[in-house]
Amino acid sequence: MPVLLTEGASFIYLPVSKRIEGLVMNILISGASVAGPVLAYWLRRYGFSPVVVERAPLLRAGTGGHAVDLFEPAVRIAEYMGIHSEVEAMHTRTSALTLERPGRGPVHVDFSRFATHDSGDDHIEIIRGELARILHEATRDDVEYLFGDTITGISEDSGGVDVTFARNKPRRFDLVVGADGLHSGVRGLVFGPESGYRNFLGGYLSAFTVPGHGMPEGRMSVYHAVDKLVATYPVWQTGEARAVFLFRRREELAYDHRDTARQVELLREVFAGEGSQVPRLLAEAAGADDFYLDSISQILMDTWSKGRVTLVGDAGYSPGPAVGGGTTVAMVGAYLLAANLAKARGDHTVAFARYEKDMSDYVATTRTVGPKVMKTIVPRSRFEAALTATVLRWLPRVPKPLLRMALNSPNRPSRSLAGIRISPPEPVPG
Repeated sequence: MPVLLTEGASFIYLPVSKRIEGLVMNILISGASVAGPVLAYWLRRYGFSPVVVERAPLLRAGTGGHAVDLFEPAVRIAEYMGIHSEVEAMHTRTSALTLERPGRGPVHVDFSRFATHDSGDDHIEIIRGELARILHEATRDDVEYLFGDTITGISEDSGGVDVTFARNKPRRFDLVVGADGLHSGVRGLVFGPESGYRNFLGGYLSAFTVPGHGMPEGRMSVYHAVDKLVATYPVWQTGEARAVFLFRRREELAYDHRDTARQVELLREVFAGEGSQVPRLLAEAAGADDFYLDSISQILMDTWSKGRVTLVGDAGYSPGPAVGGGTTVAMVGAYLLAANLAKARGDHTVAFARYEKDMSDYVATTRTVGPKVMKTIVPRSRFEAALTATVLRWLPRVPKPLLRMALNSPNRPSRSLAGIRISPPEPVPG
């Protein structure tokens, strides 16, 4: 089955059933979450030999991590990979919301009424760990994975890249790709310190698993106060629930990214005194084995390729977790990078330039979405909190044409990504 992707007004036809004759390139990918496995899948199909190295000792698979959104381009890519039905089957099933705020009664909204009035784009919400599991299963039989290891050194010459690891023996590769997230080790080794590229958007995200306590399937519970938001939603696969904390902060917090105990303490300090379910959730945080806390930040780079090394996903152009459609952008970036390497028959100087050109407009657009979403996702005042509750209360009465206009807002990640045209497969021209 060929892959067709648009490049301006022209088309690139790449038959995945026919590997590029005589092409054997060893490509090291750092990161086994989303972008890494997607890239490995397509590279392998095109005849390359990818190796994926991952810091975690085991795959971060299953129901761990917070929910992520796959917008239309990512859904198309999942179809081409033959995993769409499994991804869709694992969607979160969230269709209703209960909003609480201090001193006020709850507001209940059933979103299933509005599902057909979204932007028209396909959309799947899935737990990140489930997506990682599906992607790993699609690649594990013909892609080499090195779990529990990290890259410690990258040395490039005219013929390749010598890589040293924390645990494994040094190896030589033709190319290296950093798909290792916001705090990319590859980016640090090749492009310099993170501080030169990270743009703090004024907020933090925390997520972890908690007991479900009989939460009704499909209903998300949200508590919000000024500069704070807490959401819980059931994980139907296990009967547990996921807790998500968002909060604003003018200045960045000082803590070690590996010091989970300190991160839990910071979260408790920020949300001390809040009501509803918050005290119970905070009590569960210390015992959660998947506790996560990080800044909501972007990665801003003028170029994310240097020599035989390039970056994909959050490592090179993170739009900001929870605010910018980063999972979709990562999948598209991996897809386009692999396709351009195949089209250029492994010539990285040509492929990397085309890859950056293909992604530049989309990356620029998603950079504008994160700051806009940060202004609205967490209320900045009591007035904004009250306004959100009022809008939700009146939402079922909004005329459908007006609702459709609101859902088509260019500020929504789904609309900002609508310009990424991943075309369906076409026959290879003779």
